[in-house]
Amino acid sequence: MSLSPLLLFHICAGTTGVLSGFLAVFLRKGSRGHRAAGQVFFIAMLCLGASGSFLGFMKSQPTNFLAGVLTCYLVATSWMTARRNDEGTSIFDFGALMVALAVGTGYMSYGLAAAHSPTGLRDGVPAAMLFVMGSVILLAAFGDIRMLVRGGVSGAQRLARHLWRMCFALFIAAASVFLARPRLFPAILRNTGTLYLLSFLPLILMIFWLIRVRVTKAYKKAPAPTSSWPVTGLRPAEVARENLPA
Repeated sequence: MSLSPLLLFHICAGTTGVLSGFLAVFLRKGSRGHRAAGQVFFIAMLCLGASGSFLGFMKSQPTNFLAGVLTCYLVATSWMTARRNDEGTSIFDFGALMVALAVGTGYMSYGLAAAHSPTGLRDGVPAAMLFVMGSVILLAAFGDIRMLVRGGVSGAQRLARHLWRMCFALFIAAASVFLARPRLFPAILRNTGTLYLLSFLPLILMIFWLIRVRVTKAYKKAPAPTSSWPVTGLRPAEVARENLPA
């Protein structure tokens, strides 16, 4: 089966995003390898989201278009959270909020349409999944509103905002690779549930890190980092200084 250049680019971006994302998660935080993997992940996810949105638009698949925009929104806002100093907002944050509200409204409306359709699907996506994705993006929009009202985020809240958005973007990429195209993988992976594990592993890791950062107080507030690194925003020395978990 021949693939269009754009679809091939989309698949390559998704594969690169998944591999680099998992690599960044498991490497020591703040290490050179972690930073390099995170940089690749950030770029690959933007390419994945942009190409996915364009393909969804060209094929008249609005849910795929929304998924691409959602992916770009998550990695872009997470990157900005890590890049800037503690506190402070910009026009970018207002624009991101408008995108989140529009995408969330779109997901909810398509979810309602799917729920009232004979098949319970919209573009092959179940109504429940559309409602879940809509709820996630609206929750993110609520977080954007809180940040704008407060004039920014800092400390553990800043790190948690960065972590959950990157991890959920990784979940979208992993599910797109492992669940959307299961026939690309050996039967042993399909029959043993390994593809499901790999797809939902980013969410498991997200919960683990959020508990460590917010509940166990593993993160201790320190002077604002100045690095523009998109995965942690912290250099190795800063990671050690802030007592981030390895």
